Amino acid sequence: MMSNPVSGRMRAVQAPIIPVIAAMIREHPGGISMGQGVAWYGPPRRALERMREFGERPDQHRYGPVEGLPELRALMAEKLERENGISLVGRSVLVTAGANMGFLNALFAIADAGDEIILPSPYYFNQEMAVRMLGCTPVPAPTDDRFQLDLDCLERAITPRTRAIVTISPNNPSGAVYPEADLAAVNALCRARGLFHITDETYECFVYEGARHFSPASLPNSVAHTISLYSLSKAYGFAGWRIGYMLIPKMLEPAVLKVQDTNLICAPLVCQHAAVGAMETGSAYCREKLATTARVRRIVLDALSGLGERCHVADAQGAFYVLIRVEGGGDALTLAERLIREFGVAVIPGTAFGLDGGCYLRIAYGALGPTTAEEGIGRLVHGLRTILDSR
Repeated sequence: MMSNPVSGRMRAVQAPIIPVIAAMIREHPGGISMGQGVAWYGPPRRALERMREFGERPDQHRYGPVEGLPELRALMAEKLERENGISLVGRSVLVTAGANMGFLNALFAIADAGDEIILPSPYYFNQEMAVRMLGCTPVPAPTDDRFQLDLDCLERAITPRTRAIVTISPNNPSGAVYPEADLAAVNALCRARGLFHITDETYECFVYEGARHFSPASLPNSVAHTISLYSLSKAYGFAGWRIGYMLIPKMLEPAVLKVQDTNLICAPLVCQHAAVGAMETGSAYCREKLATTARVRRIVLDALSGLGERCHVADAQGAFYVLIRVEGGGDALTLAERLIREFGVAVIPGTAFGLDGGCYLRIAYGALGPTTAEEGIGRLVHGLRTILDSR
């Protein structure tokens, strides 16, 4: 028998936390999940109509273009120009099976084993996992106590091995929205130091209280070094369909197509056809639903305020996450297990996002309606208060 049947790269990769928490929930029926980040609503009607129309032509059951259906790519390009203010000159739009695949595609295209990728911490765990899978080194760069970028820290993290800096705004896991000036500064730093700026904009439609989403690819002189990742999963309520897209410098297109052709060939055609219907409906669909999500967000934040000094809650003006620091909470995974087992509510421990100094929990509220949110956050607040007061 082989002594190490699993590769050294994969042994270095953390176990994905979402399935771990999901298994705990299954063991304790009746729990409310505030763990996985999905939207509470489903797809627009036109997307479902397009899906039902699919399959009549023989060519719809063959492979599609590796880069994605022309009709869908055209709609994505129009959206980027109209809503994000991005010029498509010198750039290519490619359809991916979600933004996670876009991130992997980007790493394969630009990085070699041993290269370093700077991830502002807390980072999105799947991105840290992807960096390790490719034999690269994730370099966490701490953010401030509001989970905003520390520009000096980012610059100090650069070494001769650095290949890219990643930003996620609105942020998963913190809900922070990075100001335009900070994202512009990161983009300029990358340009000056010969690095790529990978900008994950999955939650671009989810902003609250006057916060504004900004796309770094809209900046002048950003074409050659900016890779932008987008997702339809959240805004259009079909996470399981796995459709996203990436905007890349045209010079990277041959490399990215090699990756996608090897790994996937093309995103599932039925999902791409449905996505055309979603894009035809437009982002107004998400904005119509945003009032309910904002109401749920307010329910969560108001309930957390009742914990007082037991819990530090930073600004969370985007996405549908709140990242809290629990004073005296001990080990975050142990605390998360107790909350599921004893109080019937699930959250994600901050250790999955690289937060080892202190007890952090990520609360995801996007999947919940107001009534379920009140019950879920009530259980969480009651559980935290009970556990902390007993110590």
